[in-house]
Amino acid sequence: MEWLISIGIFVAAVFVIEGILLLLRPKWDREMLSPEKRLEMSMASGAQQGAVDIVRRHSLSDIPRLHEMFSKIPLMHRLDKLVVQANVRWPLGVFVLLSLVLGSGCYLLLAIVTRGNLIPVIIGILVGMTPFFYLYVKKQQRIQKFERQLPEALDLMARSLRAGHAFSGGLQMVGQEFDDPIGVEFLRVMNEINYGASVDQSLLNLTQRVDVPDLKFFTVSVIIQRESGGNLAEILESIARLIRERFKLQGKIKTLSAEGKLSAIILVGLPFFVVLALSVINPKYLPVLLQDPAGKVMVVVALCMMGLGIYIIKRLINIQV
Repeated sequence: MEWLISIGIFVAAVFVIEGILLLLRPKWDREMLSPEKRLEMSMASGAQQGAVDIVRRHSLSDIPRLHEMFSKIPLMHRLDKLVVQANVRWPLGVFVLLSLVLGSGCYLLLAIVTRGNLIPVIIGILVGMTPFFYLYVKKQQRIQKFERQLPEALDLMARSLRAGHAFSGGLQMVGQEFDDPIGVEFLRVMNEINYGASVDQSLLNLTQRVDVPDLKFFTVSVIIQRESGGNLAEILESIARLIRERFKLQGKIKTLSAEGKLSAIILVGLPFFVVLALSVINPKYLPVLLQDPAGKVMVVVALCMMGLGIYIIKRLINIQV
């Protein structure tokens, strides 16, 4: 058992060192700098290049072998999509290594302290999932901010079209006037168009990076208008007005469902509060339930029923608009 723990500590230390090097790589590796910084460095040094590669490449990891290995695993492509939608500057390999470091380190620490196997494994898996939970939370925050910015951005594009500017000019105005995320994403669309991609493909790429249903309506409307014609300014204004009306309806639904959410919180927290109160008032009361085999079955059944009740309540109060 001791040699297994020693090997695990060694592997965890290697993961920690590798993760630190990957996190600090943008500071010392010229290839990790932004295109603007690299261009400034090239111009300052007077370096001359015979051929310039402008093909956009996406890497799952800065380590070539890890990139090849991740490319063969379908799950890694789904996780990489989460990384792209969260708009973080580190590749997927950093979060995979960080997950392994946190999970293995937590498992080894708890295994040494508790001398058990089941609980350290469960807690280690949960701790190892925290980097991807962070990516999910960051993605959701970015999506919510994008949704709030979208109506104003569409109105700006509509006014730009009415003033006589081209569609690409409206995209550029949004990219310059708005901050992240919608300004950054629209500038990326403009960069793709400038590098030779079609407008339709650039907008479809945008919908892959930002998972917002209203953005898909905008993309489909623009593609159809480019094929069949029509007044694009009126279409954009109609979409912006529809989004605002949907926001109002969502606000009313949240107000009406607030009572149900409060009731759900009370019903879910009440059993745990009672258990805590009983353990303080009469510490000898609960151990009888947990030591008896029938009591353990009752606890498992109660937790399963509570989970089912939480799921049903969530489906009832979570109304999609």
